[in-house]
Amino acid sequence: MTTHDAAAVWDRSSHTAAGIAAGVLVLGLGLLVGRADVAIMAVPLLLSAGWAGMPGAWRARPPEGTVHVSAESDDRPREPGRLAGVVHLDPPPGTELVQVRVTGPGHRPVVAVVAGEPRTLEVCLRTVRTGPQRTFRIHALGAGAGGTTVPHAPVTATAPDRVVLPAPLRLGQVPLPSRLRGLTGPHTARRLGDGDELRDIHPFTPGDRLRRVDWRTTARRSPELETLYVRRTYATAEATAVLVLDSRDDVGPDLRTWRGSGTQRVDEPTSLDLARNAAASVAAALVAGGDRVGLEDLGRSRRPVPAAAGRRQLRRVLHGLALSRAIGTPARRLRPPQVPADAIVYLFTTALDDESLGLVRAWRAGGHPVVVVDTLPDVRAVAEEHMRLAWRVTRLEREDRLRHMGAEGVPVVRWAGTARDEAPVRLETLVRAAQRHGGMTAAAR
Repeated sequence: MTTHDAAAVWDRSSHTAAGIAAGVLVLGLGLLVGRADVAIMAVPLLLSAGWAGMPGAWRARPPEGTVHVSAESDDRPREPGRLAGVVHLDPPPGTELVQVRVTGPGHRPVVAVVAGEPRTLEVCLRTVRTGPQRTFRIHALGAGAGGTTVPHAPVTATAPDRVVLPAPLRLGQVPLPSRLRGLTGPHTARRLGDGDELRDIHPFTPGDRLRRVDWRTTARRSPELETLYVRRTYATAEATAVLVLDSRDDVGPDLRTWRGSGTQRVDEPTSLDLARNAAASVAAALVAGGDRVGLEDLGRSRRPVPAAAGRRQLRRVLHGLALSRAIGTPARRLRPPQVPADAIVYLFTTALDDESLGLVRAWRAGGHPVVVVDTLPDVRAVAEEHMRLAWRVTRLEREDRLRHMGAEGVPVVRWAGTARDEAPVRLETLVRAAQRHGGMTAAAR
């Protein structure tokens, strides 16, 4: 919560001077043209201005004190894309009204006039952006009786910044590695163990549990019970996935903002917003299926989020995604991020340079399946000729990288514009195609 108080100095408002000036002007105009009716119109203006300037009982005393304003964020659950805050107004006695002006980055200012009494106002902002976000700023100006006196300076208060977590999109099946790890989990492994899927019927050996004896098969194959037969099943295991976020680029649909000189609109998601949303959706699907998920950020050499399972891990991943942001020019990596054995890699990138292609090839050489999620938003055309030429060259180079990835067997899923709604279907199509060819499996839902 941020609170700011101005000095308790009240001055005569501009209404008094404006009334006197208007009265003198109308009176002079009436005398100049010789119109008594016009000159009489100046009488109420001069009387009201004189009453406002007279001391003692003829004029209300100015309020003693200042308008206290405090602004704080409202952390109650809201719909995605909506930020809420609370403004507390506490004007001094004698204040007739308070003018409140609310400003926020990327939003039009809103002005409201409320009665001069303690009250609480709710402020709501809508945005499609995620991560650390600036909220709103309050400017409050009180007025005395009849608006004759106002504070020497307005009161300002700034609400604290908010970290907006990405809202996961509900997905169906998502690709998983064909090789599973762990001694338990939601998927059927290829080794013997405790599970539900039958592997075969085998003679009893030391270590087998009696509850697994198949008495019907034993009675049929060994009527004298010389040999007991047990039902052997496949073990269960869990899959591991690593979400690699390419936060080195944070570009929007407007090419003029790519150089960092323009202001990105709050109603248009950037590439990093799309990457956060896509990674959060995949993470939610993996956690719901009982699998392990980790997070790696290419833009920062900080400690990655290790792979784990559970709702608490999903919260850690979402918070890590929200804190990721582009910071200057990152150092070039000498080797790709380390990935656990038998893990699948989801790379969320704009593919604007060759580093993404090199990382994909390195992971593929290590035996890891890779799914690339394209997070570059739909770029709008601009009038500047040099920008159009630069974007044409950049677009062709980017398409070449994505084409090379597809030719090397790496699926590319588009997550921007109208293709974002088709992304869940695209992921399920990859799962079914992999199951037919004995490749990647699917997350159990």
